[in-house]
Amino acid sequence: QFRLGQLKALLTLVTDNEQQFWRLYMKEPSPRYRSIPTFEAILSEVDMVINELSYTISHLKSWMAPEYVEKNLVSCFIGFVQHPPGVVLIIGAWNYPFQLILLPLIGTIAAGNCAIVKPSEISVTTGKLLADLIPKYLSQECYAVICGGIEETKKLLENRFDHIFYTGTAVGRSVLQAQQCISPPSLWSWGGKCPCLMYGKLDIQAAAKRLVWAKSSMRAKAVWHRDYVLCNRQTCEALVPALRQALEAFYGQRPRNHCARLVSLLERSTGKVVIGGETDKEEKYIDVKETDALMEEEIFGPILPIISIDTLADAISFVNAREKPLALYVFSDESKVILEQTSSGGFCSNDGIVHMCLPGLPFGGVGNSGMGSYHGRWGFETFSHRRACMLRGWGLERSNLGWLRWATGARRQGWGCSVM
Repeated sequence: QFRLGQLKALLTLVTDNEQQFWRLYMKEPSPRYRSIPTFEAILSEVDMVINELSYTISHLKSWMAPEYVEKNLVSCFIGFVQHPPGVVLIIGAWNYPFQLILLPLIGTIAAGNCAIVKPSEISVTTGKLLADLIPKYLSQECYAVICGGIEETKKLLENRFDHIFYTGTAVGRSVLQAQQCISPPSLWSWGGKCPCLMYGKLDIQAAAKRLVWAKSSMRAKAVWHRDYVLCNRQTCEALVPALRQALEAFYGQRPRNHCARLVSLLERSTGKVVIGGETDKEEKYIDVKETDALMEEEIFGPILPIISIDTLADAISFVNAREKPLALYVFSDESKVILEQTSSGGFCSNDGIVHMCLPGLPFGGVGNSGMGSYHGRWGFETFSHRRACMLRGWGLERSNLGWLRWATGARRQGWGCSVM
């Protein structure tokens, strides 16, 4: 009941303060927030949290129910799993200052943990808002917010936690270095360059629209946004004009975006810019563009390299030769071919980032792109400890080795204990 009460209070926090959050979001000192369209921020920052809360509140009772396991003769009636609580440190990220705090907090509360929340020092205004609101709505004995920068984070990491949640490569390295002697379980997403493979029969116009929207939503500042496209020459020749048409339909002929870093990436690239590329550093203006370079780091902006690959086998080899991405996107009517031959944190066919909006799907990385998963029950499980509990009675006292081996052995069809 306490957990449900806290989750419902968190839902009230979000719904009561949605407009205030958005107004302060646009007043962040960093200019990277100010050009975000309102509907995109509401969908990705607010609605995702509301949906996650509603889903968790509806399912929490069934998630918390004891889970009985198969038993042998000796352990009749007594095998189940509990989820005892602990203390979780949640380190927020700048690119989604609301969602990347509250989504892991939902799983933390659902699993019965206490939590310390550390917002990103870049999202100063929204961090202060959370620091003001969380103590008003949630238990001050169980949940606290600490604002600050690198030094505050280092100080926090001197303490022991049962779980640590964080996003980003730089933060991840700091956490691993600080906790190397303690090694608590952690859930982290480092991202990685997410590929988009296009092959076979596909609706070029629909693919271009979905590609442009997903790449440019929230100004492409998420670790799960696609970083480059792999396709053959024929698909590329059809895709480029479709992308140009989609860009003009969505954003006009001169879509604006800020970021001198993106200009620098283009200047260092040997690839040919086929759409956009005009820049004005004084106005912090850069068009959405495509290029065939920029493959060394995550772009975090609306630049889309297109790499020509002759065959599907070459494309799969190209992906598999690199670090496993946080997400792999495929536009095709035969997506299962790539699904079966690659590895990635998530997989989405014929669309953009919608796979991470479904609470029933786990979200997380694999290999270099992350560890652990959350969203929905997966967050509940991640922030839980699956404690094996065996409550044995006083019966069946035997000392015969043969009988004990038979009684404790794997269950065979036609014998054993069938009563829960």
